[in-house]
Amino acid sequence: MTNLIHGAGWTLIHFLWQGAVIGVLAAALLAMMRDARPGTRYAVACAAMLACLLWPAYEFTSALQTTPRSLQALALAGAGGGFAHSDLLTGIDARLPLLVSAWLACVGALALRSACGLAWIARARRHGGRNAHWQQRLSQLAARLGIRRAVSLRIVETLASPITAGWWRPVVLMPAALVARMPPELLEALLAHELAHVRRHDFLLNLLQNVVETLLFYHPAVWWLSRRIRQERELVADSIAAGLTGEPRKLALALSELEKMQFATQRLALAADGGDLTQRIRHLVLPQQQRGHVKAVLACLGLAAACLAGYANARVDAKVPVARTPAIVDFSTCSKPEWPKQDLKAEHTGTVTLSFRVSESGAVTGSRVVQSSGHPGLDTAARRGIEKCSFKPATVRGKAVSTWQQMKYVWTLE
Repeated sequence: MTNLIHGAGWTLIHFLWQGAVIGVLAAALLAMMRDARPGTRYAVACAAMLACLLWPAYEFTSALQTTPRSLQALALAGAGGGFAHSDLLTGIDARLPLLVSAWLACVGALALRSACGLAWIARARRHGGRNAHWQQRLSQLAARLGIRRAVSLRIVETLASPITAGWWRPVVLMPAALVARMPPELLEALLAHELAHVRRHDFLLNLLQNVVETLLFYHPAVWWLSRRIRQERELVADSIAAGLTGEPRKLALALSELEKMQFATQRLALAADGGDLTQRIRHLVLPQQQRGHVKAVLACLGLAAACLAGYANARVDAKVPVARTPAIVDFSTCSKPEWPKQDLKAEHTGTVTLSFRVSESGAVTGSRVVQSSGHPGLDTAARRGIEKCSFKPATVRGKAVSTWQQMKYVWTLE
């Protein structure tokens, strides 16, 4: 259990910089691909999101198979002689159970929220109204798109935008207000958009996206990538719908009507008004000429490969055993600590744990109380006693280095 907590805790901490690296690379690549096709940008954003899932998974698996990363960091800090660094890592390591517990609590809350959303969709599917005319029209559009699975249509009173859910048995939930008020040709364009999601199996990808959001909720790069994926996904579906109906302006008019409506976003389903509606309308009405960005793609892929290669080499170097020896005390130089008179008179006893720094010369140059005996006088006497000792300094690759070590003083009365 301890290894699981340490592995999970340090995996979450290391994803802070890993997610930043993935986010920066994805942002640079998408910026250079701003004139590329939405489908290409969508693939890049999805690949970056998948990397956000696989990299921590690899880190966690590696942590369970090797020495915990926290212990490796503490050993390196001790060899380098930096007390502040060692003390910081010790503090982080001690708080990993609290960190992992808080993360699990947040993941549980987000998972419950997602489960409630799926339950709401299932209920809307069972109790939603039916419309024979629009069901037939939906089936005709699905056949034209090459969708072989039956797609159901349900009319929902409490909904303001069409949404699509389900993979094996897909369903389109249509707001009752749109069926009653929107012109048929505009409503048909919205149905074509929803069917584009069905044909591309976007619901499954959206569920995976929600899993990553739930597990890595604390990183801004994950939420930025998720928002970018939704924007590009809607642009791709718009292009398919416009090609199916042959009239992009009808879909643009339908989207402009949706922009005026307010609704509660259901992220577990695919809503017709997802993404940036203004950008989507502009993309339909004034499509830009798509230009290739092969050089930009190759440059970013080369940068990503260089980063991954450097990270791989760093991990290989970390696994190479380093010849090191700990500091060894010379007991002939130590003298028994003097029992403080007041504590001796009061018959105070206890155990004090000290952390002390041994320099390259073997002298004790600093100490602190890790666990007190309960009596300040005994703690101070123990610190004075350890500072009188000399050590054979620790070595790394045969070179003397300073290091932090611990020792216990037991004060007992015989």
